[in-house]
Amino acid sequence: MQSIGEWLRGSGPQSDIVMSSRIRLARNLAEFPFISRASTSDRAQIEQTLRERILQIDWERKLHYVDVSTLEGVDRQFLVERQLISREHAESDGARGVAIDSGEQVSLMLNEEDHLRIQVMHSGFDLDGAWQQINRIDDQIEERVTYAFHNKLGYLTACPTNVGTGMRVSVMLHLPALVMTRQIDKVFRSLQKIHLAVRGLYGEGSQAMGDFYQISNQITLGRSEEVLVKHVGDVVPVIVDYERQAREALVRESRDNLHDRVSRAYGTLRSAQTISSEETMHLLSSVRMGVNLGLIKDLEIPDVNRMFIHTQPAHLQKLSGSELDTADRNIERARYLRRYLARGGEGAEKN
Repeated sequence: MQSIGEWLRGSGPQSDIVMSSRIRLARNLAEFPFISRASTSDRAQIEQTLRERILQIDWERKLHYVDVSTLEGVDRQFLVERQLISREHAESDGARGVAIDSGEQVSLMLNEEDHLRIQVMHSGFDLDGAWQQINRIDDQIEERVTYAFHNKLGYLTACPTNVGTGMRVSVMLHLPALVMTRQIDKVFRSLQKIHLAVRGLYGEGSQAMGDFYQISNQITLGRSEEVLVKHVGDVVPVIVDYERQAREALVRESRDNLHDRVSRAYGTLRSAQTISSEETMHLLSSVRMGVNLGLIKDLEIPDVNRMFIHTQPAHLQKLSGSELDTADRNIERARYLRRYLARGGEGAEKN
């Protein structure tokens, strides 16, 4: 519970701006119908087949299998907040599960929209590393099952937009300076022109919170996996450079105002008696930028990342050991933040 996934430790390349690099592959078994047409019996057989084959593999790290269909709602939401399963997987019915490695870098969702969703997530800007790892995993699984594959179309998927490679390449970026300087819409319009999608923290349909944005490919058909990785990978350094320029301009032209904004955010988090999830994300975004710009000296990026995750609704309830309504969560969230920041972050949290 206290641990966080490797992708949250802020140890990857350019992790001051690039939170994570994620690649996901959608796969289906040739001998079964898609989930939308599968019977209860089909779903059970798909889950059993994939679970048994996956657990036969000699994994680099220990793999934990979780039967999602038997979890309480708060536990399913907990996995969503950690980005280990999708909201759709949490909310669907029937036999389904997820296999997660001990570093929370790899997750394998069974019976999501497709029979199998393979996901690899790395800290910082590391799409090449994520692609190499997920390609090995895909090959290992394909040695044990027969995927639905068409010689002309490629991998067949439940949603037509995923047909071909079945690949979604995503990079999560923290862009507070582009938001503050009102340049973010211009960046997004440019991305849409080159067929890249912009989503919120929790993917499709979610709103941007805490100035976090996911950039991902829209096209999966007619291009190789390497081309898709390069397409997203070529754009990220440009956006990172825009964000750095915006931060430098803020420091150069309005350092006092910026320092005041960061200090107010830090002060509110240290002293609030009740605080919503949305306000927490907003304030932590300013604090995260303040840490990266050297305006806050007694916190590190892993501390801020940990607070982002631990103040989410399901994490708060797991940490407190009780079910909490919205008002009680706001009080518990403020209490957690005061305690965590008063103790000096992660090091104190472990004691």
